Amino acid sequence: MSIISYYNEEEKGKVLENLTCNVKQIQDDLLKEIVTLNSGTEYLQNFLHGSSAKELFKKNVPIVTYKDVKPYIDRVANGESSNIISALPITNLFNSSGTSGGANKILPSNSKFLDGNAFINDLIAHVISKHMKGVERGKGMHFFLTGHEIKSPGGLPIEDAISWYLKSDHFKNRPSIWFYSYTSPDEIMLGSDLKQNLYCHLLCGLVQRDEVTRFGSTFASGIVRVIKVLEDSWKELCSDIRSGHLSEWITDSGCRNSVSMVLGGQPRPKLSDEIENICSQKSWKGIMKKLWPQTMYVEAVVTGSMVQYVPTLEHYCDDLPLVSIGYASSESMFGINTDPLCKPEDTSYTLLPNLSYFEFIPTEGGNGDVVDLADVKLGCSYQLLITNLWGLYRMRIGDIVKVTGFHNKAPKLKVIGRENTLLSIDTDRTTEEYLLKAVNRARLVLESSDLKLVNFTSYADISSSPGHYVIYWEVKAKEEDMKDLDEKTLLECCLVMEDTFDEEYMYCRSNEFLGPLEIRVVNDGTFDSLMNLSISKGASITQYKTPTCIISEEGLQVLETNVVARFFSTLKASHVLKP
Repeated sequence: MSIISYYNEEEKGKVLENLTCNVKQIQDDLLKEIVTLNSGTEYLQNFLHGSSAKELFKKNVPIVTYKDVKPYIDRVANGESSNIISALPITNLFNSSGTSGGANKILPSNSKFLDGNAFINDLIAHVISKHMKGVERGKGMHFFLTGHEIKSPGGLPIEDAISWYLKSDHFKNRPSIWFYSYTSPDEIMLGSDLKQNLYCHLLCGLVQRDEVTRFGSTFASGIVRVIKVLEDSWKELCSDIRSGHLSEWITDSGCRNSVSMVLGGQPRPKLSDEIENICSQKSWKGIMKKLWPQTMYVEAVVTGSMVQYVPTLEHYCDDLPLVSIGYASSESMFGINTDPLCKPEDTSYTLLPNLSYFEFIPTEGGNGDVVDLADVKLGCSYQLLITNLWGLYRMRIGDIVKVTGFHNKAPKLKVIGRENTLLSIDTDRTTEEYLLKAVNRARLVLESSDLKLVNFTSYADISSSPGHYVIYWEVKAKEEDMKDLDEKTLLECCLVMEDTFDEEYMYCRSNEFLGPLEIRVVNDGTFDSLMNLSISKGASITQYKTPTCIISEEGLQVLETNVVARFFSTLKASHVLKP
């Protein structure tokens, strides 16, 4: 629990104002604290020789990637002293949600991360309550899940950040305020069986449907996954509500005991009839608002690679605001959305200077010098670096951000993509931003027919010459079972996607360095199989994201064995270049 949990709303507002008005001083003080504390570590000793001067830190400590610091983290994971990288004991390792390619990272952490998480949650609650009057009168239906914990060779637990938080005293002893009031008992959140837990989350939420004022998951993809469970299970959920007893296949004891307490053995035939009437309608447009009529907003990350899920959420959630409340990663907390009612595409995050020391590398123009948080310029784009209290120094996190404004003197940043190129065959360099833009344009064409896009990933296929981009799509009919794929529509989707890419892509296509873009349609449920494969390999249930670009050979095999149709762009190479 952070100390501001005890503050009233006026006092919390003053904390936010102070942080955002004194950015430079707070950042300088934090860097001094970090360097003074950790200057004796093996890592920093190599560069600072015991000094804590900011100038020496900037001059001597190198800018690094995860690959550069992985050997040090591995040594701690294998049982060596935390003092290799951190003066504070490393108590656990985070299994990150990975990069756009789906490759996980193991990152150090300790209680300082949880302190930052508690602090940022308190400020988020303050901001939300200002914009959503009455939200505090109900509960949150949050689909939290705990992944499996494994141990490093040295005995440190390896898990995702959310799982660690849910099992921590910070969560167990959380403040008794609206922001931490949920429809699901803690035992459901602490379970690790995806199917059982999501079913139980939904059941508890439906029983308390008139009390739900908000619902959410970590990522937008998590909400889409929940809707899929609802589609598959609503009849059984209604049966459980009607009888007052939980289905026998729920075998997790924590789930079973806690949900049985919620149901109380009390039959609810009227409630069951109401839910059944809503779910049996032909169209599910706005279904989430119909089932939970008091809901005021949907909470999930809808920026970055999650942008692709926004149209799906808008369909099922109707006019409910989609709110990305905060910006965080396994490396650090960063900031909060101080304008939560903005459109998803306008989401920016106000960086808070007390969470980590932030630096920025300009992506264009200038001389490439690293600038401090207080010195970033409006409209400019940067690569983000972090230095934290638990063992990471001047590390690239891979995000490209753009300064869209300021909250007092604290910059507001929009995440516009990842540092690494997503797809490349020749001299083309297609970023995640361009791919998502192309997919969303093609999605509009697809949805003009009776089809909608469920999920996608991409692959740079160089098995033949010239190589070409492959886009794997899982699609379904809007209102009824899918019969035949509309060839004309899918071919137009290929054309629209190619027309979206940049001039370098067009140059490569016109000179036949690149072959025509291909859409490969896969069976229903293929992306669930891809997720299950990743989880079986140790990925986090709670933080799993469909990789925007697939690099795993096993993942490719799952996709390829489920391909049911292929469509190639018919754009002629000689006509590719735009006038």
